[in-house]
Amino acid sequence: MIQARSGEEALERFAADDVDLIVLDLMLPRVDGLEVCRQVRATSAVPIIMLTARDDEVDKVLGLELGADDYITKPFSIREFRSRVRALLRRAQLSVQPDRTEMIELDDLQIDLARRTVEAHGEAVQLTYVEFELLRTLAGHPGRVYSRQQLLEALWGSSDYRDPRTIDVHVRHLREKIEADPSEPEFIFTVRGVGYRFRDR
Repeated sequence: MIQARSGEEALERFAADDVDLIVLDLMLPRVDGLEVCRQVRATSAVPIIMLTARDDEVDKVLGLELGADDYITKPFSIREFRSRVRALLRRAQLSVQPDRTEMIELDDLQIDLARRTVEAHGEAVQLTYVEFELLRTLAGHPGRVYSRQQLLEALWGSSDYRDPRTIDVHVRHLREKIEADPSEPEFIFTVRGVGYRFRDR
């Protein structure tokens, strides 16, 4: 485990060491957690869990928008913390295993599951760890309707301690990256009162 006492130190340690997962406090001195998250996301898809002392939806949404994969509001139990860390590490480990279908192609969208890369409308798209897993889950079962609860369980192995609205934030961010017009999506559709589905091929 690598520790850092400030945002600046966290960025230096991240650049110097191989990291499997980041637990990032929002209230870091000098360079805050949101800025650290933004800079890490500019170069890496490593899973990030954001810690915040305030039960403020704005903080949570902002953290997710900047690329955090999950968040925990302080105070929290060790059991909850371990559950979230293990879930992200487990999903990260599963993601390196080969898929039966290594490429998903639909119109202007190409998803390379083996390389974990995405191209949309002829351009490479940089996705966070959870955004890629969300896209892989939906695109891997075109036409299937997933509830928010099912997506939480698919992404983290459990819906415990998590707000279903977290999925809405990740879907909105994903649409902004892969849809030509996010307000008129052609790949990821909302199923009112239920959840989301990927377009039939």
